[in-house]
Amino acid sequence: MALKRFAFKLLKENKYARCGLIETHRGNIKTPAFMPVGTQATVKACTIDDIKKTGSEIILGNTYHLMIRPGVERIKRVGGLHNFMNCDLPILTDSGGFQVMSLSKLNKIDREKGAIFNSHIDGKKFYLSPEESIKIQLDLNSDILMIMDECPKNSKNYELIKESMNLSLYWAKRSKKAFGKNPHKALFGIIQGGLFDDLRIESLKELLKIEFDGYAVGGLAVGETQAEMFTVLDNLKDKLPSSKPHYLMGVGTPSDILGAVKRGIDMFDCVMPTRSGRTGLAFTWNGRVNIRNSKYQNDDTPLDENCKNFNLNKYTKNYLNHLFNTNEILGSMLLTLHNINFYQELMSSIRNHIQNGTFDEFHDKYVDKL
Repeated sequence: MALKRFAFKLLKENKYARCGLIETHRGNIKTPAFMPVGTQATVKACTIDDIKKTGSEIILGNTYHLMIRPGVERIKRVGGLHNFMNCDLPILTDSGGFQVMSLSKLNKIDREKGAIFNSHIDGKKFYLSPEESIKIQLDLNSDILMIMDECPKNSKNYELIKESMNLSLYWAKRSKKAFGKNPHKALFGIIQGGLFDDLRIESLKELLKIEFDGYAVGGLAVGETQAEMFTVLDNLKDKLPSSKPHYLMGVGTPSDILGAVKRGIDMFDCVMPTRSGRTGLAFTWNGRVNIRNSKYQNDDTPLDENCKNFNLNKYTKNYLNHLFNTNEILGSMLLTLHNINFYQELMSSIRNHIQNGTFDEFHDKYVDKL
């Protein structure tokens, strides 16, 4: 029997904010959606069953990390990433371009060969071309694949960003060709161009000519201000195709998400809820809580009585403070789950308010609070 084709349905618009449904053969994803980051075939400190209880409908994996450890062949041998990590949710994999920029001791970028770099783990040399990135993602059996792009560090140098954008467009064409015909999977293009409006528009126009199943905004979350990020999105919001999902990569805080949804973004991923959870920072409807603070030693109330998806309210701030100040692993597990749960409740509330035509009021109430 043929696998279900990838599809996106736009269900409701509230100005630029949108509700939609991504359909995959592994399940549907309501948008706007937040994807917990499972970089190395795990969402840190969580089981997949618990991730599902938070309302998460898709997770993210990463080509760069998985090609280094454990190596693609080990994952391919068992049928792909879903079998390897016992995950029946759809999985999106990043191409590895961002990690090449941010983690590796980069030797050089070669237009034809791709990225030539040394592993940040043991120094071993790797070659990652657009074709190899797509092959790895297909071997991982990802549901949504990302093109290979170059993600330059935040730069005000126009010519440098333009050169990088043109390279990413060349690699986008090669990525599309390497992807071939896989109607039950999706390949997303990535818009580059830094903080320069004309380059962002040019990048999008050229990607539209190639034709992708979705369009991501890359090259942000690299040191720019929130206002600069929103300016980039404001410049693109009228030009992104309404019939395709829009993905803002690597973003962000609850406030970032609210502002980006207001500007037409449908998909998000970020390590913030998991990384913050492991270090004692909780997101709540009343703002952020640093659970290590001594004032919580005498606070026997739950972390957030308003969080309902996954009931963690049986644990008090007093108890969580104790776990973190004694370096107990359970503290990281509980706060990570709480944060992912909060993010999914935020996304659910966003979708409800878009459906009801009240998103602007919801945005204004929480954008500076969360």
